[in-house]
Amino acid sequence: MAQMTMIQAITDAMRVELKNDPNVLVFGEDVGVNGGVFRATEGLQKEFGEDRVFDTPLAESGIGGLAIGLSLQGFRPVPEIQFFGFVYEVMDSISGQAARLRYRTGGKFNAPITFRSPFGGGVHTPDMHADSLEGLMAQQPGVKVVIPSTPYDAKGLLIASIRDNDPVVFLEHMKLYRSFRQEVPEGEYTIPLGKADVKREGTDISIITYGAMVHESLKAAEELAKEGYSAEVIDLRTVSPIDIETIIASVEKTGRAIVVQEAQKQAGVGANVVAEINDRAILSLEAPVLRVTAPDTIFAFPQAEAAWLPNYKDVIETAKKVLSF
Repeated sequence: MAQMTMIQAITDAMRVELKNDPNVLVFGEDVGVNGGVFRATEGLQKEFGEDRVFDTPLAESGIGGLAIGLSLQGFRPVPEIQFFGFVYEVMDSISGQAARLRYRTGGKFNAPITFRSPFGGGVHTPDMHADSLEGLMAQQPGVKVVIPSTPYDAKGLLIASIRDNDPVVFLEHMKLYRSFRQEVPEGEYTIPLGKADVKREGTDISIITYGAMVHESLKAAEELAKEGYSAEVIDLRTVSPIDIETIIASVEKTGRAIVVQEAQKQAGVGANVVAEINDRAILSLEAPVLRVTAPDTIFAFPQAEAAWLPNYKDVIETAKKVLSF
């Protein structure tokens, strides 16, 4: 095994699949010689050539259309949307076309496209670069939405996404790109899409989360343990489809739950989890299910984002409300 950052694990996953399948193509704005704005594709064009890893114009709509056309010709495109705040320019390709292709053609054609994109706060990006828009994508049937929280998960989930025959939106939190290292197996391995991971076992309360908030939740769980509370932390890993079975099993064990997301409260994923818990396990609950989220405002400017983003202290405060109900 090698010690890798998340960005290194993501690069390695693409390298594995470019070697494994000649139909895998990587493209986007500056992904070639420059290796992408975060260097996620660094060295891949040199290794696999300009026909397999190549730059596109600064036009997300064109990137999406190219990906669909290539998928119809038997390729497995891995386009990069440079920042997910620009997804609106490619929404028709993802939601209006790729998501519907298999259904529309009665299974004759698939859209095995993996749309990679960085997102997330805490790194002082300009306006429209950090927005958490995963809820927007999770509302679209036919698209899988994956958000890893560790280097190990990132590599296994990305390989699984590239091999999937349906379109996948693969979101990479910018704050996690180089924040820590983890042992990551060399070569290929996959992590099933739609399967959550219990990052910490607990008995008193379930904390259900994803992305960078996994680490805030784990830190909160450590602090709660000092006060005698045992918190279970579940990393969704895939926010569409959601692993309902793992969530319900945890809630039935603990009897209490909170849902933590970086996105605004109205943004969808957390609300969906709460609704599923109420639908399936309300008689197991000892208290209402509460949420920790950002406020329902536009993402704050860099000078104010630390106050705007939820953190482990917010998780602790909300968990205590549920624990003391």
